[in-house]
Amino acid sequence: MNKNNYCVIMAGGIGVRFWPMSKTETPKQFIDILGDGQTLIQKTFNRCSKICPTENIYIVTNVQYFDLVKAQLPLINDDQIVLEPARRNTAPCIAYANYKIKSRNPDAVVMVAPSDHIILKEEVFNDVISKGMEIVAENEWLLTIGIHPSFPNTGYGYIQFNEDIVCEKNNSIYAVKTFTEKPSLEFAQQFIESGDFLWNAGIFMWSAKTIQTAFEQYLPEVDELFKKGEGLYNTSGEKDFINRIYQICKNISVDYGIMEKAKNVHVYAAEFGWSDLGTWGALYELRNKDQNKNAIVGNKVKMYNTSSCVINMPNNKVAVIQGLEDYIIVDTDEVLLICKKEEEQQIKQYVTDVKIDFGDRFV
Repeated sequence: MNKNNYCVIMAGGIGVRFWPMSKTETPKQFIDILGDGQTLIQKTFNRCSKICPTENIYIVTNVQYFDLVKAQLPLINDDQIVLEPARRNTAPCIAYANYKIKSRNPDAVVMVAPSDHIILKEEVFNDVISKGMEIVAENEWLLTIGIHPSFPNTGYGYIQFNEDIVCEKNNSIYAVKTFTEKPSLEFAQQFIESGDFLWNAGIFMWSAKTIQTAFEQYLPEVDELFKKGEGLYNTSGEKDFINRIYQICKNISVDYGIMEKAKNVHVYAAEFGWSDLGTWGALYELRNKDQNKNAIVGNKVKMYNTSSCVINMPNNKVAVIQGLEDYIIVDTDEVLLICKKEEEQQIKQYVTDVKIDFGDRFV
């Protein structure tokens, strides 16, 4: 296993669209969403451990989730948990982790991945990542993963690739033309028909030096803040320094701040059973269904004239559901959600309304 390979797992999000199962105190990455005995962050960590040494895996998360990370990932040391004192989107967290890694190994090659994605074909995934990391170790490229789209999904970002500019060593890697965030259904259909668009998986590979250069060029205001900490990373002075600069750090994604602007961006077109598991609807697609196309968690659920629903009930709680089609039904100790699947984008607003009317404890 290459000692220069590193993985950064981004695990600081709240997962609002998976409310009420995902709440601020226990976001979806720390939950056994699929009901198979492993949380999403545990699945992601296990995948990364096949790509790089365990000591080279870093978890970037909010300070409030330190204990959750320690409990669920006992193999990692405290200094591998990169704690953010505030949520500032993906660019600052990547810059922070990169400075920590680069201070230990200037020759590091880094994969950055969200903690809450599902990968069904892990052997294929491992092969893609291994080949991708070899490519970025040899080229000053920012490499992202693009998934061959199977339908015009309006909840994903899209990457248009240049079919005429292909990597000499790997004909699945192309230069990137454009990025498009969550298009309308009409545009998504056009993207699918064109044949040169991929879903943006939000998984990145680059050398520590290449992404450092990209920050200096495209997000200098972010880079300059973290550069002031050189000599403090991985020391007792790191925490106080980070607590100071995060309060004034720009809130911006790496996609918008760097990937959409840089000229050295490439995409690896792949298919390994990927889902970003961002919504209840995405979970519905992954779960096994009964004869009426209901995806059910819960051992005492009775269904009558009900079809195409995603249902999440506590075990040993009796639920009788009649006459519903295409609904999300989720019950927890304190919250019951009943929502049309086609309206699930409204869940963020429901969370806001509940917080205003009933308080933080329910969200």
